[in-house]
Amino acid sequence: MCMACDMDPAKAEGFAGSIIEMINQGALGILVSMGHQLGLFDAMVGVPPISSVELAASTGLQERYVREWLHAMAAGRIVEVDDSSTYFHLPQEHAQFLSRKFPGDNLALFAQYIPVLAGVEQQVIQCFKQGGGVAYEEYGRFHEVMAEDSGQTILGALFDYILPLVPGLREKLESGINVLDIGCGSGRALVLMGETFPNSRFLGIDLCAEPLERARKAVKDKGLENVFFIQADLTTFRPEGKFDFVTAFDAIHDQARPDLVLATVYDCLKEDGTFLMQDIDASEKVANNLDHPFGRLLYSISTLHCTTVSLAQGGMGLGTMWGTEQANRMLLEAGFHRVQENRLAHDPMNCYFVVGK
Repeated sequence: MCMACDMDPAKAEGFAGSIIEMINQGALGILVSMGHQLGLFDAMVGVPPISSVELAASTGLQERYVREWLHAMAAGRIVEVDDSSTYFHLPQEHAQFLSRKFPGDNLALFAQYIPVLAGVEQQVIQCFKQGGGVAYEEYGRFHEVMAEDSGQTILGALFDYILPLVPGLREKLESGINVLDIGCGSGRALVLMGETFPNSRFLGIDLCAEPLERARKAVKDKGLENVFFIQADLTTFRPEGKFDFVTAFDAIHDQARPDLVLATVYDCLKEDGTFLMQDIDASEKVANNLDHPFGRLLYSISTLHCTTVSLAQGGMGLGTMWGTEQANRMLLEAGFHRVQENRLAHDPMNCYFVVGK
């Protein structure tokens, strides 16, 4: 059989070009992550064309590294360079998606997932061969990146867009209710709510010790007496008491047994309480996700993090793209009867489920 005889040369050449572009963009993504972490993009916002010497001086970084980074940014058409290759400029149209000075629009922070995930590549390859998974503690900066991601997606929109999804919730929080956050991480949302609603009591639960250390430090630094954290595995742990409001921000699909965690949420939620679950807005069928704006990133995160950390605990390994269809089924199987899906303009990656008994 002559395989070459059936090949479309133009299609083959186009595909090769797309692979080259993918490799180029993947490599560039690591340097975008570094530029975000080092504050280089922030330093270039709103300033005239700047040399590597000037940018290094303004950021306190080493000029030789700054120069090479600028060359990569110019090659990637992220910054503009003059004909002498001396002065570099970050256009305003690019700056608004690359700098902390534009909260809510900064896409550079998502580039940090690429080097974090690459750090466990070899371990995940072994899982392909032998099974099992990679534990949470192997992921270096993952919790830090997640906290920053959550800070941009959740914190800035919490009071104006997210909490109002539940009618009358703000008044209840002001009066005083019991709130539980599943997979709270560094607890930034709880700390913010604890400051704003001193009459309510907030409990955060997370599997990992590292982010909880930062959460407890934030509580101590702010002198809060209504915010508490527990390290526990919600597959087996049952929090004491009943809660008026339960939240889970981008956390349920990561659990070893999301079904058991959702059953726990149902059991600890008051009869008139509300469960607010933010999770990935995608279909369980990959054919429906081919045009998803973050599809390639989310499937990569799923392969290199969400699926494998679940399997490392002997879990179901549902993955990041478990789908809103499956989320609805599991919520109903847990006993919930009222499930409302909400999409918010500032967050094209997630669906906000408002759930009641």
